[in-house]
Amino acid sequence: MVNIKKGSNNFYVGDKEEDPLAIIKFSYKVSDIIVVDSTFVSDELRGQNVGKLLIQRVVDLAREENKKIIPHCSFVKAVFDKTKDYEDVVYI
Repeated sequence: MVNIKKGSNNFYVGDKEEDPLAIIKFSYKVSDIIVVDSTFVSDELRGQNVGKLLIQRVVDLAREENKKIIPHCSFVKAVFDKTKDYEDVVYI
């Protein structure tokens, strides 16, 4: 199991937020919208669904804080387009 940690406007995998093995970065556009800017997964973690696990953490955060998500990252947008369970958090 991958240990996902909360950083400063990101979730990451690894010992250091500054040098992660995987990371999803986001920002708050306004008080009720989270913008997912980018996702990175290192070669050693690819193929283990780490990117999707990072997305799930942001989705959980949005639901907990009653916010919507704008997926600027192409990977996140592709996952959102295929995942009906995320429709409640997508900003339209």
